[in-house]
Amino acid sequence: MFENLSGKLESIFKKLRGYGRLNEDNIREALREVRIALLEADVNLTVVKEFIEKVRIRAIDQEVMSSLTPGQQVIKIVHEELISVLGGASSRIVMAQKPPTIIMTVGLQGSGKTTTSAKLAKKLSKDGQLPFLVPADVYRPAAIDQLKTLGKEIGIPVFDGDGILSPVEICKKSLIEASKKGCRSIIIDTAGRLHIDDTLMKELKNIKDEITPHETLLVADAMTGQDAVNAAKTFNEYVGIDGIILTKMDGDARGGAALSIRHVTGKPIKFIGMGEKTDQLEQFYPDRIASRILGMGDVLSFIEKAEASFNEETAKRMQKKIKEDSFSLKDLREQLMQIKNMGPLDHILNMIPGMGKLDNKEVNEKDLQRIVAIIDSMTERERSNSTIINGSRKKRIARGSGTEVWEVNRVLKQFVQMKKMMKQFSKLGFMKKMGMPGNMFGIGRGMLPF
Repeated sequence: MFENLSGKLESIFKKLRGYGRLNEDNIREALREVRIALLEADVNLTVVKEFIEKVRIRAIDQEVMSSLTPGQQVIKIVHEELISVLGGASSRIVMAQKPPTIIMTVGLQGSGKTTTSAKLAKKLSKDGQLPFLVPADVYRPAAIDQLKTLGKEIGIPVFDGDGILSPVEICKKSLIEASKKGCRSIIIDTAGRLHIDDTLMKELKNIKDEITPHETLLVADAMTGQDAVNAAKTFNEYVGIDGIILTKMDGDARGGAALSIRHVTGKPIKFIGMGEKTDQLEQFYPDRIASRILGMGDVLSFIEKAEASFNEETAKRMQKKIKEDSFSLKDLREQLMQIKNMGPLDHILNMIPGMGKLDNKEVNEKDLQRIVAIIDSMTERERSNSTIINGSRKKRIARGSGTEVWEVNRVLKQFVQMKKMMKQFSKLGFMKKMGMPGNMFGIGRGMLPF
């Protein structure tokens, strides 16, 4: 996410920090490069112009110019202005005072609207909002079946409107059924088109007039850049939207849609889709995203994911084992599996300051799986006491895991080094705060045998 833009901005600001003192020429040159980087990231031209001008005015202030670290001051200004462009504060779904809260999702075909509706339902379910999914797309083949399958997968009831041809009628009857079931929220997955047309807009307006949703959310594909921004603008003008969900953000290396859409529509980004799984929908935080764009990481999101994935009782048990120096390969495997539950490894690393720049060759998902395979090929006794693993045992473990002996040696060597480092971190109180062992789970350059 934002990989291309982040890399270019990092290079620009590295040069800026190299100056002992800044003058207007230094700042002007740096901002010219920032402007090019933003345009290449497919950010809306008007947004770029306004952003650069606001940064320029603040950056040439005498307080910045006379600062002991003027380069850092400029970066701080850019960070603050990025937060402003992205919307300032996080915007949540406004729940109705008297349930159920009706949420209507709109958007073009291919934006991931049906999957996103299911993701949102799962998220609301975790918040105790007992959702009800309504398939109102009667045109796209298998759209209704897709939502039913997703609903079954996540354990959320789906309205069965078989035989009802009118989307408006489906929505009206679904409200009655949702009320009977005692649902606290209703998510209506409306039809999309390959392009915006009068028929689509009229249908959406008819549905909106009939059911009066509390929230109308546009689902847009972040990877389409300015096409997503233009679609958002049109949907807002014709139907009226309350917020935006940007999908496929995990594959968007540019970031033009995210950096433009709030400014163009005046509507907040409420969620971002970070993968295909039903639990990969995240609340959108402008300050956290701005930090990630500038390579500062996103520690708060990292901690939240860790807290959601790690069992408190298990964390305390691991903490005790580390203090007693009894942390074993069996325990390491348990921790690795919990890391996997947090999401894609590269996504997790990007949340940790300085870790997002690691080369994919150094840290990737396959390497993590290889370590698990090596540990799984050991006997229970070997996992509990790695010191008994001699040459013949290493050969057997390598054969069983489909690896080489040198890879088994590397896992064992790094495991010993990791235990030493985890013990040091436990003394510093890091693990007590995070509720997990190791230097960010032992992930990083020279830590796990990647």
